[in-house]
Amino acid sequence: MNSGRRPGYARRYRTLPAVLLALCAAAGPAPASPPAKDELVIGITQFPATLHPNIESMLAKSYVLGMARRPFTAYDRDWKLTCLLCVTLPTMENGLAKAVDLPPDEGKTGGRRGVEVTYTIQPGARWGDGVPVTTKDVVFTWEVGRHPMSGVAAAEFYRRVTRVEVMDDRTFTLHADKLTFEFASIGGFQLLPEHLERPAFADPEKYRHRTLFDTDPTNPGLHFGPYRIVEVAAGSHIALERNPTWYGPKPAFRRIVVRAIENTAALEANLLSGAVDYVAGELGLSLDQALAFEARHRDRYDVVYKPGLVYEHIDLNLDNPILADRRVREALLVAIDREKLTQTLFGGRQPVARGAVHPLDWVHATDLPAYAYDPKRAAALLDEAGWTRRGSGPRQNAAGEKLVLELMTTAGNRTRELVQQVLQSQWRQVGIEVRLRNEPPRVFFGETVTKRRYSAMAMFAWLSAPEGVPRTTLHSQSIPRAGNNYSGQNYTGYASPEMDSLIDRIEVELDRETRRRLWHDQQQLYARDLPVLPLYFRADPFVLPKWLKGVEPTGHQYPTTLWIENWRAAAP
Repeated sequence: MNSGRRPGYARRYRTLPAVLLALCAAAGPAPASPPAKDELVIGITQFPATLHPNIESMLAKSYVLGMARRPFTAYDRDWKLTCLLCVTLPTMENGLAKAVDLPPDEGKTGGRRGVEVTYTIQPGARWGDGVPVTTKDVVFTWEVGRHPMSGVAAAEFYRRVTRVEVMDDRTFTLHADKLTFEFASIGGFQLLPEHLERPAFADPEKYRHRTLFDTDPTNPGLHFGPYRIVEVAAGSHIALERNPTWYGPKPAFRRIVVRAIENTAALEANLLSGAVDYVAGELGLSLDQALAFEARHRDRYDVVYKPGLVYEHIDLNLDNPILADRRVREALLVAIDREKLTQTLFGGRQPVARGAVHPLDWVHATDLPAYAYDPKRAAALLDEAGWTRRGSGPRQNAAGEKLVLELMTTAGNRTRELVQQVLQSQWRQVGIEVRLRNEPPRVFFGETVTKRRYSAMAMFAWLSAPEGVPRTTLHSQSIPRAGNNYSGQNYTGYASPEMDSLIDRIEVELDRETRRRLWHDQQQLYARDLPVLPLYFRADPFVLPKWLKGVEPTGHQYPTTLWIENWRAAAP
């Protein structure tokens, strides 16, 4: 089949909006504004696997916790690094950051460059139970993160910080053994309440199962943001109410309810029925669904399309002996028509990805191989790898084993499930049998991907910050294992000394042009080794009722909820 798509492929996608229209019409019209403006109901497609801010990296968790706490630093909507929990952003110029000379590592010659970075906690910051947020929490959080069995996601940051120097209850200095270009960015350093969490950390190996963030998630002392969590219904919803100890501007809404509706068609129906006020762009409708929705309901809703650093891809488990062969990985990529897929599903609004770095990012390399659709080359690569065709079924190797792989993703995500079916069909044309198996997001991310329990392929998206160094996803030290309590996000198991070296060099290079060249080499290596199958970069649609104001999409990993105190209800 030369077209690369099975019969009815294009027709199937054209008919889906009609199906959804019928479903949504049955829900009935919703009022233009909610009956009570002091409550906002947000719909998202995932439920968090954990509410611990430093364990696992699920967007649903970041979205909810954005209302209940603040990181020290974050990138804003203009992609500028700014202080949230800190008072002043440290720079070399203002003296809050200082480069220091360190002795060489044992057995090596030549000194090292470290950095000392000083932060001051916002005055008035208090946990929801009234206890002040202090440097005791800073030191405790650092202790948890440094322990090899704590299971934190950003373990490298805690390894790098060798000492926390406490000046007083609010001011501290981080002593890091490596001076990096992003030395002031500590958005992943999310504070833990020492007065509540220390007993749970008595046995570090069991900490991730005993933390109060999961065993007592409505404890008011766990959060210090504009809202605190007051209700958790697993798999259903999380309710938050104003936090009386919040030190910033009073948020407009008394209560926020975040409802998890994993099926995007059902999510749209809930929006139109009034059961949901607003569908978050970070975890909401697919682009094709939003385009159809906007055409029908633009009188009541504004749809904002935000291109951003959202990389849809397929992680490959490189422990699988089939996928350990690079020729098979390239065959998988050139056997799929990504251009036709994005044109058919998204009208070309979501560009095909040649690598993990978005074209909007200043370090994006423009000369990466395209790996364009080429089923003949895919067949030749598979022949070369020892997988030959014997009739119309899947290819086999010399031992008679069939070329069968499993592709997993998040259940209920309509777009991903459609993409799965397209890929399955196209891979079948070159003799690769792919079986589909999906799980609820909280299981898929909380267990299967995090612990590398997927057998072959896992499709999901990474969100990154501008010029986000991929240490946690590509460095060999970030492979999750039982021995490190599944810390790290290198879910493919990719281990390349060359990639490790490039990541290490990018981090410490302060000259922008030199760093750009290193980024170029890193992207070329990524494209050559193909530990991941790049699919496309997403543009997320934010579906807002016309009365909801102040929501400002960022286009990167820091969610809009970090500025929820600016949201308000106003006349359309």
